[in-house]
Amino acid sequence: MNAAEGLRGTRGYLLVFGLLMAVIYHQIAVEMVMNWEHDPNYSHGFLVPFIAGYLLWLRRDAVRQVPVKPAAGGMVILAGGLVTLLLGVSSVEFMTMRSSMIIVTAGMIAFVYGYPLLRVLLVPLGYLFFMIPIPYILYDEVAFPLKLFVAKVAVAGLKLFSLPVLREGNVIIFPNITLEVVDACSGMRSLMSLLALSTAYGFMFLRRPWQRVVLVLAAVPVAVATNVFRVFVTGFLARHVGKGAAEGFFHDFAGLAVFATAMVLIAVIGWLLSMGGRNAR
Repeated sequence: MNAAEGLRGTRGYLLVFGLLMAVIYHQIAVEMVMNWEHDPNYSHGFLVPFIAGYLLWLRRDAVRQVPVKPAAGGMVILAGGLVTLLLGVSSVEFMTMRSSMIIVTAGMIAFVYGYPLLRVLLVPLGYLFFMIPIPYILYDEVAFPLKLFVAKVAVAGLKLFSLPVLREGNVIIFPNITLEVVDACSGMRSLMSLLALSTAYGFMFLRRPWQRVVLVLAAVPVAVATNVFRVFVTGFLARHVGKGAAEGFFHDFAGLAVFATAMVLIAVIGWLLSMGGRNAR
């Protein structure tokens, strides 16, 4: 029996599983969506389920043909997911609670349909981890050094243009204005979105694992470099135009423009990797 036949024969079980998941996780899921809506760092979360759905659709033929081989080990994965949920609830740790949704689902697939189907679904399922916000303590651990680095490199660039500028930590000081490199300019927000998008691009358009790894790793320097450029331009304009260049509409527009530039760079790198892979055949 293949998975298509197995799915048709287990609709009742799937309905029960879906209802149980809704009962157990509905509050956790609602709070996660609220995070997406109210925290700009995680607004890309709205796209993740749709991209995971598309990655699943790309595997529709494999899903239909893979043999059904129920695996008792799936119950171990499912139990591990529930233990993860209990640990998250007992420690009030939201990332752990939310991650358990994906682990429980993976365990159910392995237990009812077997490891062959789980392997086919591993990429769409794994991609769902991008929708889960990371703990703020971990976010700050990464964002603060990034802010210092972005400020340091941007100030070095400004000095190349002989501008009178000093830096104290993440604060950039001109004679007429003082700027602070905040979280939005650190590159952390761009980095999380670009990691999700570059991973999706890799699985949609690149065939070789090394090409996907290179593209995902490229998201790091692209996110940092584009935000360094953003801070540099903001500082340059603030020095010559005034405070208005560093706040309000221009600040928001610069953020969107920088992220759009970063996405174009990721697409170009992905295209170059694709072309390189063809030439290597």
